[in-house]
Amino acid sequence: MYDENDATGLAALVAKGKVSADELLDEALARVAARNPAINAVVLVQEDVARKSIAKGLPEGPFRGVPFLLKDLGAEAIDFPTHNGSRLSANTRYSYDSEIFKRMRATGVVTFGRTTSPEGGVGPVTEAAVYGGPTRNPWGLAHTSGGSSGGAGAAVAAGILPMAHGSDGGGSVRIPASSCGLFGFKPTRGRFPDGPAAGEGWAGMAIDGFLTRSVRDNAAMMDACAGSDLGAPYVAPPLENGYLAAIQRPPRRLRIGLCDTNFSGQPIHEDCAEAVAKAGALLESLGHSVAPTRPDADHMGMMRAWTRIVACGGALSLQQAVARRGKPLAADDVQGIARGALAFGQTLSGADYLAAVEKIHSYGREMARALQPYDVLLSATLAEPPAKVGRFHHDREDFEAYRIGKGGVFEYSPFCAAFNASGQPAASVPLHWNAAGLPVGVHLAAQFGQDELLIALCAELEAAQPWAGKRPDFA
Repeated sequence: MYDENDATGLAALVAKGKVSADELLDEALARVAARNPAINAVVLVQEDVARKSIAKGLPEGPFRGVPFLLKDLGAEAIDFPTHNGSRLSANTRYSYDSEIFKRMRATGVVTFGRTTSPEGGVGPVTEAAVYGGPTRNPWGLAHTSGGSSGGAGAAVAAGILPMAHGSDGGGSVRIPASSCGLFGFKPTRGRFPDGPAAGEGWAGMAIDGFLTRSVRDNAAMMDACAGSDLGAPYVAPPLENGYLAAIQRPPRRLRIGLCDTNFSGQPIHEDCAEAVAKAGALLESLGHSVAPTRPDADHMGMMRAWTRIVACGGALSLQQAVARRGKPLAADDVQGIARGALAFGQTLSGADYLAAVEKIHSYGREMARALQPYDVLLSATLAEPPAKVGRFHHDREDFEAYRIGKGGVFEYSPFCAAFNASGQPAASVPLHWNAAGLPVGVHLAAQFGQDELLIALCAELEAAQPWAGKRPDFA
């Protein structure tokens, strides 16, 4: 029963009285005990909080009674302290619940803990020292589950629960989705609330999201969370009918641009190119028009700007954490990349930061023009299959080279951050597994505000080539 149903299906069983919320929580906790030691994905378990929420009476939402986990970064909640992936911020407690957490809780989920994240949410892997070791991929334990929502991806892929909270500032939902054979969706900039802790994350590039097995689970949770909060600096165009309504019918026949290289024209791994080609053929078989393209925009300029903005954001977070603690930063408080971000951020002036923000906004205009001939842009999610654990470790301090240098993060993940910078909606869809049995996601992006069109296409692909039954042998 637990494995045969997505979150929506489990909630339906609860509603019919065929299983209780306590029984589902029992199963999730048993799976944490049995499976988490191998993958290191769940970092905090608050069973008492979860039991009390059930006893109090859960909201009558679409996921009433379904076990749920928060990412150990953001989503501030009184009952769920965080490490934020850092020894410096270990066991941070909050005096308030964030707006996004309130909306998630209102769906009736039973939140019982948090999942791992790299320090500061930076990087395509989850290897934070505060958790005592890396988070591993259930499809291959030598490989990363991705980042920064790597714990969420690993927990869902391992069957601990059907969906989990994540966030995405440069691919941090879509990278784990691709790495773990799951569905991940980054909505249009400003679709979800950031308050009250922040007005924006990383100049508006960061946004919450979810790792799910099914498109409908993601759609229902996004519907529940959509809408700005009071005083939000960014407001997304309103949805016409909502995500869940959009997936009830196939999309119109779409113009799809296919890019089987990276956006600058360099080749990608043959497994990823094969995934794109097969996805293109599937889309053509569904009646869509598919044509080769490569978006004409200053991609390297965007990557440099993204790196500067995130370095400044990381420096600010560290400075705030040090101030709260009331004593100077020690060498072992943070990992190398965090120290590198702080050092690099301190070399940048206010003018440098504003120039970087202007650059991502100009890049957004370039990408809007590039997508004008198309409804959707198809590419790989990553330029390679899931990396080996340790390849992007966080012990090095050369933050700029780590991101944009040779062999760096942007060579591995050249697609995702583009749509954080542009604000356009984007998704990773699990349509391909390579000969080694590792998931290889395909990436779909739409024009600004066209979330409903994009998720309708994702649902059409899910119906044409179902993926929910594909599970790792790990369990």
